[in-house]
Amino acid sequence: MKYNDLYAAFCLLVLMCSLLPSSDGLRRINLKKRPLDLLSIKAAKQARLEGKYGKGFKNAQLKLGDSNGDIVDLKNYLDAQYYGEITIGSPPQNFTVIFDTGSSNLWVPSSKCYFSLACYFHSKYKASKSSTYTKNGKPCSIHYGSGSISGHFSQDNVGVGDVVVKDQVFIEATKEPSLTFLIAKFDGIIGLGFQEISVGDQVPVWYSMVDQGLVDEPVFSFWLNRDPEAEEGGEIVFGGVDPKHYKGNHSYVPVTQKGYWQFKMGDFLIGNLSTGFCKGGCAAIVDSGTSLLAGPTTVVTQINHAIGAEGVVSMECKEIASQYGDMIWDLLVSGVQPDEVCSQVGLCHSNGAQSVSANIEMVVDKEYKDGTSAHDSALCTACEMAVVWIQNQLQQDGVKEKVLEYVNQLCERLPTPAGESVIDCNSLSDMPNVTFTIGGKAYTLTPDQYILKTGEGVSSICISGFMALDVPAPRGPLWILGDVFMGVYHTVFDSGNLQLGFAEAA
Repeated sequence: MKYNDLYAAFCLLVLMCSLLPSSDGLRRINLKKRPLDLLSIKAAKQARLEGKYGKGFKNAQLKLGDSNGDIVDLKNYLDAQYYGEITIGSPPQNFTVIFDTGSSNLWVPSSKCYFSLACYFHSKYKASKSSTYTKNGKPCSIHYGSGSISGHFSQDNVGVGDVVVKDQVFIEATKEPSLTFLIAKFDGIIGLGFQEISVGDQVPVWYSMVDQGLVDEPVFSFWLNRDPEAEEGGEIVFGGVDPKHYKGNHSYVPVTQKGYWQFKMGDFLIGNLSTGFCKGGCAAIVDSGTSLLAGPTTVVTQINHAIGAEGVVSMECKEIASQYGDMIWDLLVSGVQPDEVCSQVGLCHSNGAQSVSANIEMVVDKEYKDGTSAHDSALCTACEMAVVWIQNQLQQDGVKEKVLEYVNQLCERLPTPAGESVIDCNSLSDMPNVTFTIGGKAYTLTPDQYILKTGEGVSSICISGFMALDVPAPRGPLWILGDVFMGVYHTVFDSGNLQLGFAEAA
């Protein structure tokens, strides 16, 4: 009897320890990972393209929020890899969600979602089953690049790891018309961005965790396991960092604009050579809801050329190289400022210090309101790209004939808008490293890290981890550093000090 009592006491102690928060004060969410496949990547790129040109990149908006939706509008999550679990309600109802630093709302399907096929394939929140539910009812919607969700706000307790956030406002989605959400492996999204981009200006879950004293520090961190053979997908740590997740020390940079986790990025190098596009600085965001690396077409074209990726031949680009290459070279050599060259050549209409294109945009068939034809606009865009390329080669003491031939080759490597950039898997050893400069520090990715491999054996396919994305001024030019970057560099999101930290992932 004595031994039975001791055994029962021991079991009770073990049970109590398992229910207590971890002794280090950190709140952990284990992440699951699914492998990327070619179909998902192609669908994601196509959806982003349709989101940009179908609805109109500048006109897309987040309803109910007076926020810039230019990044959220391009999100579609078709190529998302990492998922975790949360609960809502009392007793808890389980949901698989993407922890997304590029948005700020929590939403899950509602039991009142009757007319969207997607809702029948995912867990649905049942307000009537929760004793802690509070009705809100205010309608809302979020528009993504590949579709939208709509519904209404509700309030209930949300379980994140081993803590419960009281009275959290979230979205019950009653309509999910997009194919994205039908084939998605997740039920909903939990946004970890700033309240500035929250639809309806609702308080994000992360803010509530801090306000309710559920974490020791206003810091969370991501560790993404890039080992394709590992069962563990990764871990999000709320309230601090786990030293086992990284090597050395973190280097921090300030958040330059609240909304997304945005910071200033410096030069981007291919091998040891500058691409010349971000020497004066580019905006960048770290986005856990994006798998790939998205950057300006001008730079991604140079990457495609360096790694031998297939591209689309631009006739306008070729026309610039053959007919205006000499003139652009001479103007740059004579000291004309790069942003004035294309207007002096007569290909762009000057508008103050900017040309009419305001930024490098991919070629689309449309007519501008001022009557400028799509072809003329494409020539202006191609000229601006050529200026960046030629100016960069000039700084490397390039010879005129070779430089113009290089520009001609780049015209054949412009990223295919709706397709994947397929790479020869056997040529990885010949590809260069690429380097992001952040806070004056170099963050290098090797070909094995920025090339995505799908399939096995003879059916394996290698795809570039870079995609072209041209964000208009004033927010752009912009880089989006997704999971490809975060898997190599452990990332700390410090909302208390408004900074981001990066260290080599363990």
